[in-house]
Amino acid sequence: MLLAFDAKQKLNLSVTSNKEYLSNYLLEEERVVGAMLDSRKLVPEGEGKYKYTVTSFKVFQLDINPVVSIGVENKDGVLTMSALDSKLDGLGMIDDFKLILKANLQATDIGLEGEALLGVSVSQPPLLKLVPKKILESTGHSVLNGILLGIKARVQQQLVNDFLDWCESKQI
Repeated sequence: MLLAFDAKQKLNLSVTSNKEYLSNYLLEEERVVGAMLDSRKLVPEGEGKYKYTVTSFKVFQLDINPVVSIGVENKDGVLTMSALDSKLDGLGMIDDFKLILKANLQATDIGLEGEALLGVSVSQPPLLKLVPKKILESTGHSVLNGILLGIKARVQQQLVNDFLDWCESKQI
């Protein structure tokens, strides 16, 4: 049985100083992606490509360890991130795991605006065959929402701090 769930988050982040340089900052792809995600779990794999090990979490006593390849592009002032490939460690043999990531971030007159969609489709693990599908999907939705809220919190704090550090290093 295939399970599918997703979560969305929006970001409206006010930046008060040097906001006219936000577009230039977003061109610093590796720096920005490292500030948005946990840079210790991010491995550059060539231009515009990264491998990211999502923070492990436990669902119904199972340890889940997603690893995703992320493509990043900056086009027309919008930084976009999308999942290129993904795998799931921790559930044994799961061949049909698919992670969907679509996120964007852009500079505005106020600061930064963005949106992220995180979705998963996966077959029901044998260890959870007795758990109703509705409960598994509800739990999956909650887990994904928690992951996005964690990333949003990091972006709201870390990204602005990194932007200010970048401005200082450029002597802006």
